[in-house]
This record gives sequence, C-alpha cells and structure tokens, in this order.
Amino acid sequence: MTEAVRRPRADAERNRARVLDAANTVFAAGGADASLEAVAREARVGIGTLYRHFPCRQALFDAVYRHEVQRLVELAEALGSEPPVEALRQWMYANVGFIATKKGMSAALAQVAQAGSELMVVSVAQLTQALGSLLDRASAAGEISTELAPGHLLRALVGLCYVQESPDWQESVLRLVDVLIDGLVARRERGGGAFCAPFSAAIPTEPCAG
Repeated sequence: MTEAVRRPRADAERNRARVLDAANTVFAAGGADASLEAVAREARVGIGTLYRHFPCRQALFDAVYRHEVQRLVELAEALGSEPPVEALRQWMYANVGFIATKKGMSAALAQVAQAGSELMVVSVAQLTQALGSLLDRASAAGEISTELAPGHLLRALVGLCYVQESPDWQESVLRLVDVLIDGLVARRERGGGAFCAPFSAAIPTEPCAG
C-alpha cells in the first residue's frame, strides 16, 4: 500500500525531469518560439502532463534555467575526482551548452534578466562559486595561474558565446575555451602569478551570466 501511494509521486518527478530535459533540447535548437507541444513530444508525455507541472510557458522557461544552473553546480562537485585542469575544461564546455539554451530563451528571460532579479542573482552566485571551486583546485595543484576572478572568467565565456552567431558557434567557442585554458596553463609554466583574492571569494552581485 505504501509503495502504491508513493509511485504516482515518483512518476510525477520523473515526468517533470523528462519535460525539463526535453525543453532544454527543444529551446536550444528552436528558441523560445518552439511549441510546448514539441517539448511534450520530445519528453514523450502528454501536453496535459506538461501543463500540470508548468501552467504557463514562462514557468517552464524559469524552471529550465534553474534546472540547468543546478546541473552545473552538481557537475562542479562531481568533477572533483578528475585532474583539475580537465575538470575546469569539462565544466566550461558544459556551460557553453547551458548558454546555448539561454540564447534560445533570451527573449522569454528578458523580463527576469535584470539586476536585482532573484533568479539571476542567485544563479550567478551559484555558477561563480562552482567555477571558483574548480579554479581554486587547479591553482592549489600548481596547474594554472590566472589574474581572473571567476566572475571575470564567466563573463569572458558568456561574451564569447554571445558574439558568435553562425550555426556552428558552439564548436567555435569550444575551441576558444581550449585556447583560454591552455593560456592559463602556459602562464603558470612561465611563472606568471595572480594578483586577485582566492577565486571563490570573488562572487559578483550583478547578473554577469547572461
């Protein structure tokens, strides 16, 4: 009886997760104008199931944004067993994918993407903290040297993504991420030092994450 009571809740959680994953894929490819029916098809759920979890389009956009931020936070923790520079590289790669989704939802997120927005302020702090932990680990291992606080590096990544408009922009940005990280490593090998405070201490309050 207990299992029978719990199963619908577990099913609902799985359906919600499937909708969020599907929305991430659909919005990254088709933008904010992509239909919710397309999201439901990608998730393999009925449109009624989608609306039960997300009563309006904006609610889905916000949930996708929060979900992807949380994924990046968890990824930074999961990469703790990877070599520090490789962990940093993988996290930066994953963030490019997140920004692709944000670009697809940019018009829909415009009304919340402003200084003082709880969604943006909290998300930026979480992303900057996650990136700072990876930078701190690589620096402590003596593998990189940087004069960039994590907020600055995050801004640089966002800038690289938003100036690219070609269909293959993600591939181009990933190559530039490699150049950027290799540059941090090369600077360490040349004996370059950092003048900033520990990376994780520099958390901006404005929405630099785009």
